[in-house]
Amino acid sequence: MQEDSDMADFSPVVELNVGGVFYTTALSTLTREGNSLLAHMFTGKQPPPPKDAKGKYFLDRDGVLFRYVLDYLRNQALVLPEKFCEKERLRQEAAYFGLPGMADAVQQYKDGLAAADKSRSAGYITVGYRGSFQFGRDGLADVKFRKLSRILVCGRVALCRDVFGETLNESRDPDHGVSDRYTSRFFLKHSFIEQAFDMLQEQGFKLAGSCGSGTAGGATADLKPGVDSEENRWNHYNEFVFVRD
Repeated sequence: MQEDSDMADFSPVVELNVGGVFYTTALSTLTREGNSLLAHMFTGKQPPPPKDAKGKYFLDRDGVLFRYVLDYLRNQALVLPEKFCEKERLRQEAAYFGLPGMADAVQQYKDGLAAADKSRSAGYITVGYRGSFQFGRDGLADVKFRKLSRILVCGRVALCRDVFGETLNESRDPDHGVSDRYTSRFFLKHSFIEQAFDMLQEQGFKLAGSCGSGTAGGATADLKPGVDSEENRWNHYNEFVFVRD
């Protein structure tokens, strides 16, 4: 009964200023975990936080990370965005607000990511492409887009499959039943080099080195149908070596 009486002093809707970031939430959300610091602040078990110039309760904590504290209180579950980088800081925020369940959930999330990283095999993957600069009609350089004919992938077969999945075209190097073999004959089903880079980065690879060269495209006598002679002069080849420790 005493707690209900104390809560009656607070509005059912509470406006907060957390480190300069404003939030509006329900009193029932802030007091959901009865033993938390927020519950004590907003049930009268201890003095409430001070108010800022606009009458919002002020908490001198990380305003951006507080959104995850509120989400946890609302849903009783920890949901973090993909590639969330501030795990330790969030665990500290959970500990400060007296939310041991949330702190444990953050730690379990960290441990799960660490275990996943350890399970990934180390190795190198080389990505290369042959391309040119696309020109407009009559040889005028009014269209300066990069033109890629094909993105090549070299490395250990199992590692390449793990990274590129269904985007990997294996038609030039069919499965020979050897799981740990190497190939230099794979290519991708798309021609977006940045997409290949994104997939490598998502799998924990880092760029180790790169090189590029021209392909001596000055001769025009044996051009394939549809190949522009001016574009052929600007053919080039680039390779990028990625590594995962």
